[in-house]
Amino acid sequence: MSIKEYFSSLFKGLYSLIKGMEVTGKELVTKKVTEQYPENRDTLQISERFRATLQFVYDEEGYHKCTGCKTCERNCPNGTIQITTKMVDLPNGKKKMKLEKYMYDLGSCTFCDLCVLSCPFKAIEFSNDFEQSVFRREALIKQLNYLPEKEKPAPAPVAKPAAPAPAQKADEATKPAATAPSAEAPENKSENKENK
Repeated sequence: MSIKEYFSSLFKGLYSLIKGMEVTGKELVTKKVTEQYPENRDTLQISERFRATLQFVYDEEGYHKCTGCKTCERNCPNGTIQITTKMVDLPNGKKKMKLEKYMYDLGSCTFCDLCVLSCPFKAIEFSNDFEQSVFRREALIKQLNYLPEKEKPAPAPVAKPAAPAPAQKADEATKPAATAPSAEAPENKSENKENK
């Protein structure tokens, strides 16, 4: 090793030491903030953007918007979401796919938000409830459609128009007959002109 390399490495070492001491010195004079968790649960402010666990969006009547289209399942990068669907018969005789189980594994979720962003019906969202620690890994697997499924009311039958009264039928039958002579009148005039 030459003298030039020796002094170059020495100065580099001193420079990195000074930089490290600068960071440490800033932390020594910075005001310390200590969270008194879990004693301050009532006053603890969690950011609205914090992603804790996936949940369904339920309306006031207790219905969710998930149709079981599996878009979120396809967009999940690590298979956190497993959706099971079933076919049901509608009152009008048609069949429709319906959600049976929406399983979510919190233990393998990366909280990337791709499922929420790709949902076409805005049926899922992330809550900011960060207390999700459990003692068994199986407890991290959750069924999101845990509320009992409510049957939506059947649509009201469409009222058929009432049949016209006999008097109206008679009036309608005479109307075409009344207009017929007026349609024949121009032909008669043309025949009269030819005869002259």
